[in-house]
This record gives sequence, structure tokens and C-alpha cells, in this order.
Amino acid sequence: MIPPLMPNYNRADLAFERGEGAWLWDAQGRRFLDFGAGIATTSIGHAHPHLVATIAEQAGRVMHTSNLYRVPQAERLAARLVEATPFADTVYFSNSGAEANEAMVKAVRKYHAANGHPERYRTICFEGAFHGRTLAMISATGNAKYLEGFGPPVEGFDHVPFGNMNAVRQAITKETAAIMIEPVQGEGGVRPADLRFLRELRAVCDEFGLLLALDEVQTGMGRSGKLWAHEWAGIEPDVMSSAKGIGGGFPLGATLAREKVAEHLKPGTHGSTYGGNPLACAAGNAVLDVILAPGFLGQVDRVARHLWRGMQDLAARHPAVVTGVQGAGLLLGLKLSDAVSNTEAQGAAVAEGLLTVAAGMNVLRVAPPLIITEAEADEALRLLDRAMLRITPGAAKAAAK
Repeated sequence: MIPPLMPNYNRADLAFERGEGAWLWDAQGRRFLDFGAGIATTSIGHAHPHLVATIAEQAGRVMHTSNLYRVPQAERLAARLVEATPFADTVYFSNSGAEANEAMVKAVRKYHAANGHPERYRTICFEGAFHGRTLAMISATGNAKYLEGFGPPVEGFDHVPFGNMNAVRQAITKETAAIMIEPVQGEGGVRPADLRFLRELRAVCDEFGLLLALDEVQTGMGRSGKLWAHEWAGIEPDVMSSAKGIGGGFPLGATLAREKVAEHLKPGTHGSTYGGNPLACAAGNAVLDVILAPGFLGQVDRVARHLWRGMQDLAARHPAVVTGVQGAGLLLGLKLSDAVSNTEAQGAAVAEGLLTVAAGMNVLRVAPPLIITEAEADEALRLLDRAMLRITPGAAKAAAK
């Protein structure tokens, strides 16, 4: 018999009662160091005092009014995001990354149609991508596992190998509208795009009159050590999606765009009942208060580099389990050998009191809250070291001797 809560997730047998910073406690009082952060979402940690107080205060005033009326909290958040994001002129708010990506693709198509080229509706995407779970976004993702059983994919998405500029150029046709890419493929194995490749994508978009659409749902809001990961490449997109860390755990998505792209989304062309409501945007403003505070992103970068060095050392100590380290900022991954699986490694980490997230290509993903200290990074490395010992092939037999 099916349970009341639809069983469409493979949930671990863990339930948490409270959290503080980078730590979570379960019902039995066991403490876990959270280096998954709700899949890179609790950006400023659990129960951050400023975020908690802001949400409580706003909830006591007004939570939701819909977009039939002005929402001052959304106006303020949009203005702050535009000020902090050089390319962006305007922001559309939604509830999730998938919705932010849907809005991004619709804005791209509307831009070309309004400029006399309705035939330009196709978007070039990349193998290994993940853009969300709606019908259009699983089509943009292109993974057969996600598409199976849901009928024909939504038309308009072409897929090429990640990092292959020759393939990108060959895929461009008179129907191509945009190129959409994650600066780091999170679900696809924590694979960073080469900075030169990102620059070349910007150049090819300019050459062919295409729009560059960046999916920064997982990489944005400080996770790379800059507000947006594309800043490391010194480029600017035409339109960009954000979610996850933008609300610190409260559901919020955003699509940031140049005026020339967004001006064609007139009233009635796109919308959301909950998107950008007072409570969500109050949370977003509180998160931005923390992330834009002087020195915060510099600290993220320093701790990320410290963690990177530690993970490199970890890989060197466990060559039978870990074959490499990849990622950027505080979105890192341990590439595991064929002798173990990422779910096995994830379980071993849980047994040691560390929460991580499995990713594609047999990678164990590490995406902690941005507020972690070097001491907490060192503790995570210690727990990962113990977890690797648990799953090292032949380790149990050697220990028995």
C-alpha cells in the first residue's frame, strides 16, 4: 500500500529536529556536520539569527498578497540584486530553480520572436546538465533517466558534449536562440566549465546573435567565492537563473536579465501566484544582508581554498577510493573509483556524522553552508577520512589481521 506521503524520493532514515550553523541534530540527539546544506541551499546555515528574526517579523505582518499588488520587499530585493549584478537590469521572482529556468527559456524565445525571428526558439544545452524537473527542464537536461515515461520531450533543446566548442559551433542553426550552461555542473558530477570555454561561449553568442543563458541555481549567491560564478571568467550573460541559496532555505527563485531580453515579457506573458511574495523576499533580503556584508565572500573563498587543499590531501591518502577532486568554491566533489559507489560513500559519511550529497559520474558532492569556518572544514575532512577508511577495498580484511 502506498504511504500518504508519495514515495518518489529515496529518503535516508534520518529526521532532524533542530539545526545551528553548519550542524544538525536528529531526534535521538546525534549531531551531524551538514556539508550538503539541503543540496547547496541553506547558504547562511541553519537557524541564522538574522534570517529567523526577519522571517518571523514578516510572517507576523503579511505573508502573501499575490502579484495583483505591489510587493515592497520584492522591489527592494530586485533593486539590490540589480545593483550587485553588473549585467542585470531587472529581476523576475519565482519559487524554485526549475521555475527560474523556465522563465529564462521563455524570455529567450520571446526576445527573438519580438525581434522578428520566431523561428529562433532552440537552445543549445550540454550533456551532464541538470536544469530542473518540469517537462521543459527535463527536456533541457536531456538525461534519458529523467525523461523515461513522460512522453515526447519538449521540443527546442539540442545537446552537445560539455566543454566542446567545436560541437557547439556545429549545433548552431538558423533556429538557435541561446546557449544555456551551468558554470559548474552540480548534479552532473560537480564538473566546472573551463573559464576559457565560458569566454568562448560569450564570444560565439555575440558572433551569431544568440543569447547566453547561465543556470546559476546551484553556483550563484556566493558559493564560488564571488556572488556569481561567471564572474571568475570575466564575462556577462544576457539572462541568468538563481535559486537554492538565494532564500537560505526558504523557497525562492529569480531570473535576472538585461532590459533587451526582459522587456518583451509584458503583463500576461508569464507569472506566478507565490513568486516574489512578501515572506519569500524578506528572506531573500536577509540572506543578501549576510552575503554582501564586507569581507563575507572573501572568507568564503579562503575557506573554500583550504577545503580544496584538504580534499586533495584526502584523495592522495585514499587512492583506492578517490581518484580526484573537482568543482569550484564551496561546491566540490570527490571522484570515486569504480570499486565503490557514491551512495556507499555517502552512507559511510553519515555513519561518521557527516552529511554529503551524491552526484552524477560517481561523485560525492560537498556543498556546505557558506558560513563554515576552517575548523569546521577540518572536522569535515577528518570525518571524510574516517568514511574513506570504512569503504577502502580490503581495509576490513587488513584490519582483522
